[in-house]
Amino acid sequence: MNNAFVNLLVRWLILALGVVLAEKLVPGISCDNGLTLAVVVLLLSFCNVVLKPLLLLFTLPFIVLSLGLGIWVINAALFYLVGRLVDGFQVAGFGSALLGALIVSVTNMILSRAMMPPRKPPGSPRREAKRDDVIDI
Repeated sequence: MNNAFVNLLVRWLILALGVVLAEKLVPGISCDNGLTLAVVVLLLSFCNVVLKPLLLLFTLPFIVLSLGLGIWVINAALFYLVGRLVDGFQVAGFGSALLGALIVSVTNMILSRAMMPPRKPPGSPRREAKRDDVIDI
């Protein structure tokens, strides 16, 4: 199996867990069944790949002035948009979308960092590369 494909599946599972947590914790968010959840995850992934970079580009001054909180608003807008597009996935209002986007983002951040391979400590011995042909000035 391809490592990139496994990484994509893991990211989708993390996103699905975030959406389920948002559904359980935020009163205005509901999802009917597992198939609807899969569609929501695929559509959120698509929006994050296609729409989010464009929105970040166009709202860059707002993001800078708000010290990065504009990214949270963009995530909430995409979450709300998916709630409007997918039958069986309801987001009651923009406030629910803000809380849902926050939960999904925090879940994604925590689990993505937990899945990363550990870094080597700074004092660990490194293997020296062969430096025969390097000219230092």
